[in-house]
Amino acid sequence: MSLTGISTDSVKTALNGGLVPAVPVTFDRQHRFHQRAHKAYVDYMRTQPIAGVAVWAHTGRGLHLSEDTARHVIEDWRKGLSDKLLIAGVGSRNNEQATSEVLEMASSASAYGADALLVYPPSWLKENSSQDALIIEHHSRLADLGVPLVLFYLYEAAGGISYNLDVLDQLLSLPNVVGIKMATLDSVMTYQDVSSHIQVHHPGKLLITGEDRFLGYSLLRGATAALIGMGAVCTELQAELLSSHVERQAERFLELSATVDKLAEVLFVQPMEGYIGRILFALSKLGIIPEDAVYDPWGPRLNPTELESITRVVSGLKVRQAVSLSW
Repeated sequence: MSLTGISTDSVKTALNGGLVPAVPVTFDRQHRFHQRAHKAYVDYMRTQPIAGVAVWAHTGRGLHLSEDTARHVIEDWRKGLSDKLLIAGVGSRNNEQATSEVLEMASSASAYGADALLVYPPSWLKENSSQDALIIEHHSRLADLGVPLVLFYLYEAAGGISYNLDVLDQLLSLPNVVGIKMATLDSVMTYQDVSSHIQVHHPGKLLITGEDRFLGYSLLRGATAALIGMGAVCTELQAELLSSHVERQAERFLELSATVDKLAEVLFVQPMEGYIGRILFALSKLGIIPEDAVYDPWGPRLNPTELESITRVVSGLKVRQAVSLSW
């Protein structure tokens, strides 16, 4: 059992076939935490067909939040989604004492009610002569906490680090590991190779897609759950995409896959770091959060052309908008 009282198998069962949005945090123009918008977003997401949410992930700026805001965010989601999975990202921006900081963050996440941890890739180990051994040691120390873990394979341009197959085998064999989230963006070959390896050598582990730009295809290639930033907006469409795949409703799956791709192609574009602000803007266009709560303090300023593209695509999607919200 984990520190939070939920077993690895229970987390795996809850995740299988489900969507877990990596949720953003709302800030105002002065980059202050927007409490009212945050509450409205939690209330809205409570109505969505999701397996749970992921907080403190990159979409939620987990490595940048102040201690007070981070605690407020996770506690609100725990209270708001008491019957759903709560997964917390854990990582560090400190290259010197990184593992110690990650362990401290993991302990805090568990104390605040997280059911499982999404482990940021230890990118500070890149080009270290003992990289492979240290990657395994880092994850082993986290596994010793007894909390269910989701591994994270992230493309290097976004701060990830490549794992060779031997390292992957050892990581996937650690106690408490539920599976691995894959987010390779434009490296379809990497996704294919890792997917095939897991299905052959680790069939008991979940392949969790984080591939916003090819979500439908990633399901066809073996993913049985999704943990994605795009899931934070137009959530119902993506949840139905997963269920149509599980239920083998091929025609509906193809239709939804094409629709979701249109959304991804206006949210996940260069500069890629702007996707968080784009998601927040899309949420405001749907009436879910107010227009003064879409400011990502760490992202680039969005230009009028991309905002017009998001508005056009979101307006054309058949999704429920928030009803009678007064800001």
